[in-house]
Amino acid sequence: MARIAVVTVPSPQSWIIVNALVKFFGPVTIVAEERESKLTLIRRRMRRQGVITILGQIGFVLFQRLLAQKSRKRIGEIIAEYGIDPNPNAACEMIKVGSVNSDACRAALAKLAPDVVLVVGTRIIGKETLSSITVPVINFHSGINPKYRGQAGGYWALAMGDPDNAGVTVHLVDEGVDTGAVLYQARFKATPRDNFITYFFTQAAIARPLAITAVEDALAGRLKPVKVDLPSQQFYHPTLWFYLWTAWTKGVW
Repeated sequence: MARIAVVTVPSPQSWIIVNALVKFFGPVTIVAEERESKLTLIRRRMRRQGVITILGQIGFVLFQRLLAQKSRKRIGEIIAEYGIDPNPNAACEMIKVGSVNSDACRAALAKLAPDVVLVVGTRIIGKETLSSITVPVINFHSGINPKYRGQAGGYWALAMGDPDNAGVTVHLVDEGVDTGAVLYQARFKATPRDNFITYFFTQAAIARPLAITAVEDALAGRLKPVKVDLPSQQFYHPTLWFYLWTAWTKGVW
């Protein structure tokens, strides 16, 4: 049996993909990264983006709690429509590590000796961890690379008036932010009932066959990156005022 490791911060979206893998390949091993502390995240982003932008992003994060409550019905519709399972899978062994860049993570992966590693929603993987892995490392990204790298790529495509590039990418991992060679991409169509919260459920749903195919290709030694002729840009969380303005003026929630 193939040894598949999924490195992730467990979430409904990551379980949607993991459960699809389990259904196709059998149980996989989860290397579960702890979510980065909000204070650490705020400090790092403040150095890059400035105080005003960070305050706006904090406001948006708080607003997401209300948005999530209002999205429950639509999330249920997406789950039913795609037949996805966002619940933890007890059949999968889970190894908890503080960070993908920790000695504990590297030790866990060395002990597992997987044939392929799939990454879903972790912090950027550093050189030391990447160089310690001798098998293909594949990432699921919620956006079309390289045009919508970083966070919430599906939302940003819609907010920028570019719905044809609202989608997902499965790509090889390098030391950059979603800059690795592209393997597969797929697009989705948002409905007026969708918003920042529900996009991620649809994106995870359409990514399932891409992730399965990429893992199959890695196991068979036939990974073939494709060239994508798009400009490259990195995005972060929107500020609250940008989100509300875009929702009001463009109907993109």
